[in-house]
Amino acid sequence: MPINEIDQPINHDNHARYWLALKFIPRLSIQNKLELVKSFGLMKLFSSPPDKASVTITEKQYQALISPDWQRIEDIIEATKSCGGVIVSYSDGAYPSLLKQIYDPPLVLFTKGNVQCLNAAQVAIVGSRNSSAHAREAAFDFSHYLANQGVVITSGLALGIDASAHKGVIAANEKTIAVVATGIDKVYPSRHKKLSQDIIANKGCIVSEFLPGTEPKPGHFPKRNRIISGLSQGVLVVEATIKSGSLITARCALEQNREVFALPSNINNPQAKGCHWLIKQGAKLVDDVADIIEELKLPADNGLNLNRNKDKDKESKKTCEQGLCNDPMLASVGYEITPVDTVVSRSKLPIDVVLTRLTMLELKGLVTAVPGGYLRVK
Repeated sequence: MPINEIDQPINHDNHARYWLALKFIPRLSIQNKLELVKSFGLMKLFSSPPDKASVTITEKQYQALISPDWQRIEDIIEATKSCGGVIVSYSDGAYPSLLKQIYDPPLVLFTKGNVQCLNAAQVAIVGSRNSSAHAREAAFDFSHYLANQGVVITSGLALGIDASAHKGVIAANEKTIAVVATGIDKVYPSRHKKLSQDIIANKGCIVSEFLPGTEPKPGHFPKRNRIISGLSQGVLVVEATIKSGSLITARCALEQNREVFALPSNINNPQAKGCHWLIKQGAKLVDDVADIIEELKLPADNGLNLNRNKDKDKESKKTCEQGLCNDPMLASVGYEITPVDTVVSRSKLPIDVVLTRLTMLELKGLVTAVPGGYLRVK
């Protein structure tokens, strides 16, 4: 058979059956499975199995090859359809081409929504579940701006940064992809049911390599992370601890020859230690969406200013000209969460005066009240 039969489209459901049968050969690496297909052909591998002596697999693996559990496979196909899903197999035209480049690509993807966006230019945005308000706003803004340039944002539907990234895209009425660590018929965390519905309603896509009905397990998330990075041209990490799963995604990205970007933060912020470590290891420090667009050579449309957001610079200059930059109250509020007691200590003003002036600054849009204190926004 031709060596490229693996990429030739055939009947969709039939294709899915054979790829699922291949998926269920136990304890055989994805690379070895793909080699079997290249050597013997996908359908012939099961309809006319090779002699045991001609393949280097165990007896148990050979039995799974010559006697697949076709009923289980049919049940999986039906379960996928019943929850509104579609199986995208490795040789399907909708299978993401970038994902084929990684070492261990999933043989089948279970999807809900717009599968066409799987092959669009993507940037992954990931970060801590326990994120600060400032970091969530940054994730929202970066995803919003990138989505307006036609970039599909990919993340993991988790709490914190992931959710903010998806919401930023939805606010732009654009497409986002959520790669989940459960079956596509499950939503984890459950509070994101509405968010997952919004993703599909905005022509985005929910993606999983796990069978319908699969519940979340700790071991599923690292496997999920390699798909997030594998789908994307680059990964932006927004606030992550040293032990964060986001660093697993970043490591996967490096192994897959993807670009890694990291957002810096206050050096005393423990949630930012992972980002700072990544920057030390060579990740690109970004403080503007233009850094990502320029590095990945993505198209810049819709009037995005790539000259370091001059409009923002002009606004900041105007603020300074009004004397607000030198306002001791404003100077006492950091770009990280600053408790009111700290503002009082820095400004050396009575607390009643501090609270009044903080309210005035908030009305001017210069600071924002958050749990635990205030954040400077300009």
